[in-house]
Amino acid sequence: MKTKLTKDLESTLYQYCKEQGSYVVEEVSMPDDKGIVDTLSYQQLRDDQIEWRCYELKVTKSDFHSKAKLSFIGNYNYFVLPQKLFEEVIDEIPSHIGVLIYRAFDKKAMEASPQTLVAPGFLTVAKKAQFQELQVDEKQLTSHFVASLFREVDKAKKVEKGLQLYSEDRLFKELKKRQKAGYDVYNPDNNLYDRFIEETQSDAVTALQDELDARNAEYQELKLQLQKLQQPNLEDKI
Repeated sequence: MKTKLTKDLESTLYQYCKEQGSYVVEEVSMPDDKGIVDTLSYQQLRDDQIEWRCYELKVTKSDFHSKAKLSFIGNYNYFVLPQKLFEEVIDEIPSHIGVLIYRAFDKKAMEASPQTLVAPGFLTVAKKAQFQELQVDEKQLTSHFVASLFREVDKAKKVEKGLQLYSEDRLFKELKKRQKAGYDVYNPDNNLYDRFIEETQSDAVTALQDELDARNAEYQELKLQLQKLQQPNLEDKI
């Protein structure tokens, strides 16, 4: 599970790359069993050359020392770190690897900002990355990049469609799973089924009342029309 700080770094880096004019995607598996890079950016330069940048996000010292493979196969490669962690590991960072420092925006400043901030913080370059030749075949890397982009688009479409993608049988099975979490008789507001039944009944009552009001309005309209039809006959009798 990603921590909130990791997610903040990730979303800030995504915005940072966009502002640099790059295409960017998270969690891209590398060709030739080179691991999975946290974030990979693709930028087309003016001379039609492609520039690849790899970013590894670390939020704790144990995370930095993880045995997970570092996929620094790009032309430029960076660690993305909070300031405190950078100070702790500065002597362990290879000379050719760059560092971006993450700083969170002050909450009061965010609330006072006249514009909605698109990221929870900002990045500064603490150490520039040195250029290196791409460490994998570029065609294969492009293929992996496109596959990861498709994965993200597919996820977004599923979120947009929501529960429409699931059969009633699958939804029922999911509800049964939730039931195993327990039923709190002392705190019914937290019970999914109580809330569902209560809202369903409330919606049903509201729907029936709306239908009754509509039928009553229709009845009153017909009654008024009938009275208008009968009015000439009454005048003739008089």
